[in-house]
Amino acid sequence: MELFDRLERRELERAVLVHVDFYHESDREDIDEFYELVDSAGAEACTLLTTKRQRPDPKYFVGKGKAEEIQAAVELHEADVVIFNHALTPAQERNLSTLFDCQVLDRVGLILDIFAQRARSHEGKLQVELAQMKRMSTRLVKGWTHLDRQGGIGARGPGETQLESDRRLVQVRIKSLEAKIEKVRKQRGLGQRARKRSEIPIITIIGYTNAGKSTLFNQMTSANVYAEDRLFATLDSTLRRVHLPGAGKVIFADTVGFIRHIPHDLVTAFRSTLEETREADLLVHLVDASDPHRTEKIRDVHEVIAEVGAESVPQLLVFNKIDRLEPAVMPKIDRDEAGVPQRVWVSAKDGAGIEMLLEAVASFFKGAFLTVSLTLNVDAGKKRADLYSLGTILDEGFDDEGNSLFKMSLTHQEWGAIQGWPELLKAEVLS
Repeated sequence: MELFDRLERRELERAVLVHVDFYHESDREDIDEFYELVDSAGAEACTLLTTKRQRPDPKYFVGKGKAEEIQAAVELHEADVVIFNHALTPAQERNLSTLFDCQVLDRVGLILDIFAQRARSHEGKLQVELAQMKRMSTRLVKGWTHLDRQGGIGARGPGETQLESDRRLVQVRIKSLEAKIEKVRKQRGLGQRARKRSEIPIITIIGYTNAGKSTLFNQMTSANVYAEDRLFATLDSTLRRVHLPGAGKVIFADTVGFIRHIPHDLVTAFRSTLEETREADLLVHLVDASDPHRTEKIRDVHEVIAEVGAESVPQLLVFNKIDRLEPAVMPKIDRDEAGVPQRVWVSAKDGAGIEMLLEAVASFFKGAFLTVSLTLNVDAGKKRADLYSLGTILDEGFDDEGNSLFKMSLTHQEWGAIQGWPELLKAEVLS
């Protein structure tokens, strides 16, 4: 916890960055993304040291020679922290920290620090702390040997070492956090079941971090969710109920962004948030169209979706940031042979193509709606107003006697709810 407090206390910590280019593609990390993570954490990159290896060195990860080169860079730049673009073992992290005489942070710790800064909701803070505690429990190894029980007068007999005490306290805190998160998860489950009973479709926006999910969410729902051009700008899922023309009432959900090689502990810690995707009726998969690595990132998102069991949920691929493409691409909808939308091209920043996107989303739910014809008594002013809060009004007018005529798109539940209205003179299903 000391590390995260330390990173928050200072505006910009001076950091030496280390990246290893492994021979196997599956072991490689992206340097550009590394810089973005460091910037999102609020650190100042003094220099980047790179090397090539076939496999990590067991003691220093990068080998003795490169470790000494990093040590020299730390002294030269008076760095506060050395950040590796890879996951380190507790032993490697401890050995490097001793050698450099400064804090050492790996990729997992870096992402956790960003999560700690971004979490705003009660559940998000609990999940971040749980991930931190689980990570800390694996690193309480020989860190307090100077406080272990010593022989001699007054020190003989049974007792608890400082290391054992710390481990016990961490485990107690982990169990407490898990219990609290389970309670929140049950509450979330009740909310999910309530939404399912209401038959309101749920559309969840997913995608790689910094693809523009929060900006798109704001455009589609007129919400005011925090959005910034940084990785993991928002962590907490947000729900908004919206009346969608052609589909009626729907719920849009914004989720935490995904990232390549997302650490398993983080997937586990945020599983309840990610499970929103499994409960969705449609996933809007947002992609940064200007990203040269967009194909790989689409694959990475699919892997996380499969891990949380949401691979069977229908997806609509949305390419965002078309304003950054050269040559320019106009907003459009790509459909399959049956006319079903497959891809939509938009600019969430400018609002270009949002209407097309809403149209494409609505088309996924038209089969779940009824087109009906209604006639309301001339005196049914209140019920007429109520109809405006239900479904979608496709057409309206008056008959010769002044009664209100409506052509509407309603859910089966909404259709059933108005059947008992005494003010309803006529009601029939058109399609």
